[in-house]
Amino acid sequence: MELRVLRYFLTIAREQSISAAAKALHITQPTLSRQLRDLEQELETQLFVRSNRSITLTDAGMLLRRRAEEIVALAERTEADFKNSDELVSGEIYIGGGETDAMRLIAQAAKELQKDYPHLRYHLFSGNADDVTQRLDKGLLDFAILIEPADIHKYDYIQLPVCDVWGLLMRKDSPLAEQAFIQPQDLHRIPLLTSRQTLVRNELSGWLGQPFETLNIVASYNLIYNASLMVEEGFGYALCLDKLVNTSGNSKLCFRPFQPRLEAHLDIVWKKYQVFSRATEVFLQKLQQQFNPPQ
Repeated sequence: MELRVLRYFLTIAREQSISAAAKALHITQPTLSRQLRDLEQELETQLFVRSNRSITLTDAGMLLRRRAEEIVALAERTEADFKNSDELVSGEIYIGGGETDAMRLIAQAAKELQKDYPHLRYHLFSGNADDVTQRLDKGLLDFAILIEPADIHKYDYIQLPVCDVWGLLMRKDSPLAEQAFIQPQDLHRIPLLTSRQTLVRNELSGWLGQPFETLNIVASYNLIYNASLMVEEGFGYALCLDKLVNTSGNSKLCFRPFQPRLEAHLDIVWKKYQVFSRATEVFLQKLQQQFNPPQ
């Protein structure tokens, strides 16, 4: 399976048309059709369903699309790393993380590096811990920001000098908005939206003092923005971290922290024994200087 053919396949999947893909790739339609047939024969499976107007992916095609995107992205990153000159520090830095205000610290480090290394480019990926660590393990990310609790035993890491605070996101006209804090008994019987991560649920169970499943969970989310829209429409209350949703000014929403206070520490992690490009090396040095100074 050649990298060139995978790029052809991804173009066909994007354009949903052999003729449009051939035009985008600057090759003839018969050549592209032959490459697609050869790929299907090599994999011994049908990748597309063909119709008069367009072609769509089969289940096998959708699987190959996900894998091909990862393979092509990793190949392009590898090529870019080797092309960068040692004299001029440039290149790509890929950072993933969940939604957290701690990203400001990463932005500050990047801004300071920009003065000495203006040719560095950053790519941000947002997702929950499972999404981010999968991409990190596959080499599609250089660094990841993980919100504890998280399984970090297989990574090297720096604990960031900040923490996020757990609480409840609600409408400002909610009866609970009149309280300064949210206590475990306040969560009984109200409709709740919560993160789908198991480790987070375990942490919240410890704070509640009872199994998480006893709560009235009406929805789960992996990122808070869409969940906040459901809260705004009165669907329920969201268990989340502070400072992720705008609750100021004309916002219909407000946030109340838990009592007893429940904090989430944050780590920036990378794979153990990772071979760094020059770009990622200078970025890591900056992180170590800024967040883990020598004693």
